Amino acid sequence: MANESVIRALKTKSNSLNLSSRKITHLPEVFAKLPWIAVLKLNNNYLSSLPSELMCLQKLTELNLGNNVLEEIPPVLKHLCCLNKLYLYGNKISHLSPEVLEGLPNLELLNLNHNRIKVIPAEIKKLCSLKSISVTDNHLQQIPAELGLMKSLTEINFTNNKLTQIPQQLYNLSQLRKLYLARNNLTELPEGLGWKNLKILDVAGNFLSVFPVGFQFLRLDELFFEGNCLVPFTLMESIQEKEVLALKELSARLILQENTNSFSVVSRALPMYPDLQDMLSHWGQCGLCSQPFLTTWLECVQFINTKKHMGMKSSQSVPVRVLLCSYDCFNRDDHQYYGLARL
Repeated sequence: MANESVIRALKTKSNSLNLSSRKITHLPEVFAKLPWIAVLKLNNNYLSSLPSELMCLQKLTELNLGNNVLEEIPPVLKHLCCLNKLYLYGNKISHLSPEVLEGLPNLELLNLNHNRIKVIPAEIKKLCSLKSISVTDNHLQQIPAELGLMKSLTEINFTNNKLTQIPQQLYNLSQLRKLYLARNNLTELPEGLGWKNLKILDVAGNFLSVFPVGFQFLRLDELFFEGNCLVPFTLMESIQEKEVLALKELSARLILQENTNSFSVVSRALPMYPDLQDMLSHWGQCGLCSQPFLTTWLECVQFINTKKHMGMKSSQSVPVRVLLCSYDCFNRDDHQYYGLARL
C-alpha cells in the first residue's frame, strides 16, 4: 500500500506524500527519486530509523514522524536544511543529537511531546529560526540557558516535566507570547521579568508561593496558576519600630540618585571604579515610593488584581513580591501589604 502511494507520487509529482497509519516498518529506497516532495507524513507507523536516501529530499519543509518507535532523532535529518516543521511526538527518544540540531537552521516548529527526553543540549541555540518548541510529557529536569539566545521564539511548551527552575536568560525572549510550564516542580520564577509581549502564562500545578517583583506589569490575556502553594491572603501588621538608616545606606542612596544625572561628578567618576559600579548595579527600587536603595530593608507580598493591574479580562488575586525601602512605606494608610516575608 505504501509502495502504491510512492509510485503515484512519482507519476503525479505531487509535492505532498501521506504515508501515515500504513504499518510501515522501513522506507523503500525509491525515496531518492522524489526530490520535489515538500510535505511528508510518516506518523502512526512502526519506523525505528530512516534511510540515508531521505537526504535527497532537499525541498522538504514539513516532516511528521509522530507516533513511531524512534529512539533518537534520525541522523539523516541534519541534511534537510530546508526543513521548516518537524513532528517527533509519541516516540521513545531520550537523547537529542547536537549534530542533527546544528543542521536545521530553517526549522521554525519542533514538536517532541510524549518522549523520554531528560536534557535539551546547549546546541539547541543552533536552531536560530525556531519559533515554537514543545517538549511536553517528558523527563526534563532543567532548561538550558542557551534557549534565551533564540530571539525568534514565540511559544514554549514544557508542560508536565520535572523542572525545578527556569533560567533568568528566558527573560531575553522579547518576542515570546505563549509560555506553558504547568505540572512541573517550580518553586519560584526568577526576578527581572522581561516578557513585554507575553500573552499566555501557564504555571498551574507547581509549588509557587509568590510571583516575582514587577509581575503586575505584564500585559497577559490569560494566566493559569491554580494548584500552587500560594501564600495565604492574611493581613500582617508591622509592629517594628521605625529603622534608623545607616550612614553608608544614606550615602548609597545619594550616589544612586546622583548617578542618574549624566552631568554629575558621581556619574563621571563611577566608571573609574568598576568594583563600586558593580556593587551599585544591584540597587533596588521601593515598590511604593520608587526611591532607590542598596540594602533590602523589607520584603513583603501585595495581592494584585489581574483585571485592575494587568488589564486581563478575568479578575483574580495574585500574590506578588514587593520590595520596600522602609517601615514608613509598609505602614502607609493608603496601601495594605500582606504576608511579611523577611526583615
